[in-house]
Parts: sequence; C-alpha cells; structure tokens
Amino acid sequence: MTALNTITVLGTGVLGSQIAYQTAYHGLDVVAYDVSEEALAAARTRFEGLAARYRAEVPGATEESTAAAVARIRLTDDLADAVSDADLVIEAVPERLDIKRDTYTRLAALAPARAIFASNSSTLLPSDMKDFTGRPDRFLALHYANLVWVHNTAEIMGTADTDPEVYRAVVDFARRTGMEPIELKKEKAGYVLNSLLVPLLDAGAKLFADGIADPETVDKTWRIGTGAPMGPFQIFDVVGLNTAYNISATSPDEGMRAFAEILKRDYIDKGKLGVGSGEGFYRYS
Repeated sequence: MTALNTITVLGTGVLGSQIAYQTAYHGLDVVAYDVSEEALAAARTRFEGLAARYRAEVPGATEESTAAAVARIRLTDDLADAVSDADLVIEAVPERLDIKRDTYTRLAALAPARAIFASNSSTLLPSDMKDFTGRPDRFLALHYANLVWVHNTAEIMGTADTDPEVYRAVVDFARRTGMEPIELKKEKAGYVLNSLLVPLLDAGAKLFADGIADPETVDKTWRIGTGAPMGPFQIFDVVGLNTAYNISATSPDEGMRAFAEILKRDYIDKGKLGVGSGEGFYRYS
C-alpha cells in the first residue's frame, strides 16, 4: 500500500486542530473541515496559536517551519470538497454516536474508494461505526492525546474487518507525523490511555458532584499524593468541558450524569469551556 500523503481532518476543535497542525508540521498536505465559516474562523486562530506554541515548546521549531505548517492547511466547510482527494480521513467530530454515524454515512458517498477512514473517538468502539462507513475493511480508530506535540501517542485499534495492510499504513502514517504508534491487538473501549485515565476523572467528578471536595482540593491531593503534574479537573480543562459534558451526560452512572448537569449549569452555559476559552474550573491567561 502506498504512503498516505493527502490528509483530511473532520472537526477543528481543540484536538482536531492539533491533529491537523501536527500532520502539516511534518510536511503533509491537510484539508481541515468544519461545519461553518464561524467554526473555520476559530480554527484559523487556533492554528496561529499552535504555531506560537510549537515555536516555544518544540525543539527546532522556527518561524519559517511553523508558518509553513499553517500554509499547508486548507480550510473548507464543504464536506465533498474536503474529502475529494483524501488518502486518509481522520474524524474528530463531537463525541456522539449519532453524529459520528451520520458523518460516516455522508463520507461513504463522497470520499474516493482508496480513502481510509479513521475515528479519533475516545470512548466509542470502531465496531459501533464500521457498518456506516461503506468500507469496514478500510476503517479503524486512531486516537490522539491532547497536546499532541508533547503527549505524542497515537493509539491504533482496528476491528475484525480491518485490512491488516490498512492498519500498517496508519501505523506508518502516525510514525511519519511525529507520533508514537500504540498498537492495540483487539478492541477495547478507552484504548490503553483512557482505560487508565477515565477512572481517575470519574472519581474526581463524583467527589465534586457529591459535595465531598471542591476541584482545587481534589487536584491538589492528586498532585501531592502521586507527583503527577495535573489533577483531574486540570485535565478536564485541557480536554475541554464540552467533551466532558457529552461523555458524562450519556453515562449510565447517575453520579456522572449529575456531574454533567453541574458542568452545563455552572460552566458551559457561562462560557467557561476550559483552557481554550480562557476559563473552566480555573482561569488562564
């Protein structure tokens, strides 16, 4: 199988924009799609912000190399245009199964037959979506951690239908774009990273929702007790409170649904969305 060189990223939120920029920074052409010109305007701001962060945090990054990465990204709100020449389509749309299935149903009719589809879903199994892709043999999960230039894992998880050559091509793509491929041998909700992380976040959320401890106390306890750089609510802010809400609101756990109500009422409805908006559980300059 030939190398994957023309990449489309669907969704330009916090993580989608990072995936697009990381890929472009490593020399590949990227089309970044979102649903409206307003969303694309926000994406342009994110890409310029990422260029500045790479210059500050990535060894060897220069004004020239970071600007070149921005220049390799073409933005569009036309889905057919976005995928018309794609070798690989990375889906990073909101974490709702209905939205993802609808996206893949539309993609199946628009993307070239050679295109591989990869979901960045953090909680859903690829087998939940594969029948909507029109190409289950060319579909898998490719999961990135937030702050991809630092936490550069790329968890790769296929289904029983995924062609092994497709799997290897995505592993190669991840490595070419500065990521460390984490190869899963079979499907597992949460992959490796979130299988370890989500129980921590859920525990912190319930301590807060049950009125046992405030976010600052929970985070301080975790940092002091383990030496970790961040506590669960600092992580929620990095991930984005909309993502935390979408996952918690559909949880079968009553405590997590209560946490979702707090998120919406006290944070999201007040524009406190996390690091990206300048305020979540904490304020950011």
